[in-house]
Amino acid sequence: MHYIFEVTLSPGYTAEAYAEAWIRASRIIQQAPGAQGTRLHRKIGDPTRLLAIATWESKAARDAMESRLPERVLEIIAEQTPYVEITLLGEFEAPEWEVVPEP
Repeated sequence: MHYIFEVTLSPGYTAEAYAEAWIRASRIIQQAPGAQGTRLHRKIGDPTRLLAIATWESKAARDAMESRLPERVLEIIAEQTPYVEITLLGEFEAPEWEVVPEP
């Protein structure tokens, strides 16, 4: 499943600064059972908005991780709270298979 959210940066706070914190937290979170990677994308034409995608084996695996976040991850989130607003866009099922046309 994909957990997708938008990150809005406060004025003066950079995507690079948030990305550094994102990487620190992701390194820890990705050790949880069922974690399958994360991605962070900058919105074209708007450097204050980012799209974050976390991929999990299942919603249950993601919820289990969320219910017992390591203290260090909580600290990283607290560090970022004054500088970002995070909006959950949704939780989406990953298809069992996908068809991607060849170029």
